[in-house]
Amino acid sequence: MSDSEEAKYTIGFVLIPEFSSLAFISAIEPLRLTNRQLDSKIYSWKFYSLDGQSAVSSAGLEFPVSGSISDITKHDCLIICGGLNVGDYCTAELKSALRKAVSYGADVGSICTGTYILAKAGLLDGYRCTIHWENTSGIKEDFPDLDITSELFEIDRNRMTCAGGTASLDMFLSLITAHNGEDVALGVADQLIHHRIREGSERQRMELRARLGIAHPKLLAAITCMESNLEEPYSCGELAKEVGLSIRQLERLFQKYLNHSPTRYYLKLRLDRARYLLAQTSLPIIEVALACGFVSASHFSKCHREHFGHTPSEERRIKVKTAS
Repeated sequence: MSDSEEAKYTIGFVLIPEFSSLAFISAIEPLRLTNRQLDSKIYSWKFYSLDGQSAVSSAGLEFPVSGSISDITKHDCLIICGGLNVGDYCTAELKSALRKAVSYGADVGSICTGTYILAKAGLLDGYRCTIHWENTSGIKEDFPDLDITSELFEIDRNRMTCAGGTASLDMFLSLITAHNGEDVALGVADQLIHHRIREGSERQRMELRARLGIAHPKLLAAITCMESNLEEPYSCGELAKEVGLSIRQLERLFQKYLNHSPTRYYLKLRLDRARYLLAQTSLPIIEVALACGFVSASHFSKCHREHFGHTPSEERRIKVKTAS
C-alpha cells in the first residue's frame, strides 16, 4: 500500500471539544484495518477542530488535527464527533461548513451527540436519525419534528448517525460492508475481537432486567410504564392497575427490591430526566417542569432542591460554569 496511492473514500472528522474518544477511535480503527486487510488505501481521513488547535476529548486526550473547520477540503464524507456540552460549540461557521459539504455531495454523519449539531444545521430534516440514549429526550424537545429513533445507529441515504460509544464501530462496519462486502467487514470485526456486528435496529441500553439486577416481571412492567410516562405520570393506583397488582402489593415490591416507594422512585426518574433537559437544552424552566410531569415551576424547584441540593436555575449555572 503506497502512501501516494489515492484513497477511494475520504472522510473528514470534526472533533468537537469534549468529544467522546471511545466513539471516535471506534470509528477510525475499522477503517485502518480495512486498508490493512485489503492492502489498499480504500479509506483515508483527516481531523479538524473548530479553531485548528489540537482537539481535547472528554477524557482529556489530545489529538492533533489538520486544520480548522475553515480548512476543510472536499471529502466523500464528513463526520461530527460529539460528546459533552455539544450545544455550546454549535457555531455559525460550523453549520456553514456542514452545509457546504452537503452542497458538494458529501455524505454527512455524526457520532454520539454530534447529531444535535446536524439538527441545528437543518441537515436532518426528512431523515431518520439517532443519538445517545441520555440525550434523546433533550433533542426531541428541541426538534419535535425530527424523526429521532432509539436505534443503535441509523444510515438513511447520505446521512449516518449513531449513539456513540461502541455503536460507532458497528455503524462503520456497516459502511465497510456496503463498500467492500460482508466478508471484509467480518474480517475487520474479527481483528477487533468484536464477535458480532450489531444491526442498527438493536437497542442502545441494556435490558431493564440487567440494568437494575432484578427479575420480578410485575416490578419490571411497572418501571417500564414509569419510564414511558414521565410527562403525564400515572398515579400509584393507575400504575398498580396497569400491571395487575393492588397498591399495597406494588408498594411492597418497590420497597423489597429497590428500597423506595413507587412514588419516590417515579419522582427520581422524572427529576433525572429534568436534569438532562436543563443541561442539554435551552428550554425555559417551566417547559422542563411540564415535560417531566410537574404542574408548576415552584413545585418542580422544590422537588429539585430536595433531591439534588439546589434549584433548577442553579443547576443551569453550575453547568455553564463547568463548561467554561
